[in-house]
Amino acid sequence: MSRKYKFHNKEGLYFVSFAVVYWIDVFTREEYFALLTDSLDYCRKNKGMEIYAWCIMPSHVHLIFRANDNNPSVLLKELKTYTSKQLQKAIAEHNQESRKKWMLWLMERAGLKNSNVKHRQFWQQHNKPIELWSPAVIDQKIDYIHNNPVEAGFVSEPEHWKYSSAVDFSGGKGLLEIDLV
Repeated sequence: MSRKYKFHNKEGLYFVSFAVVYWIDVFTREEYFALLTDSLDYCRKNKGMEIYAWCIMPSHVHLIFRANDNNPSVLLKELKTYTSKQLQKAIAEHNQESRKKWMLWLMERAGLKNSNVKHRQFWQQHNKPIELWSPAVIDQKIDYIHNNPVEAGFVSEPEHWKYSSAVDFSGGKGLLEIDLV
């Protein structure tokens, strides 16, 4: 891994992105979104994760966060490990998931290529953490996160994407409580 993609300042505010293996569009069902948003909410309430901005896209997640316990890599690893298991289980047990065999096969294939994985791999391993050091950089990343669904053509306005903190920034109340920068 490149040196620039590590959590160097444990107290820092970070922008991270992480994707499903092979960029599989997993997040197409409310149940899968809910598993991830519930996990983020749990991390915020119980694990010391301060969440400043977020967006869940069909194949990846963007997040601006800080770890109260100065352990951003551990916190993110725990989130990804837990959600990986829960989402794979939800996919495997979903009776109407038409892409179940295909998605699980791809995850198993990814797991076989990774010596750190015992069975299936859900998330790609890298997070590409970028420390946010100034208000201008923070604003740029928040705009990037919130405009992701617009750029993808899912919505015409950022605050229309349900799985994002954009609604909070436009005066509404989103799915997750967020912290103020």
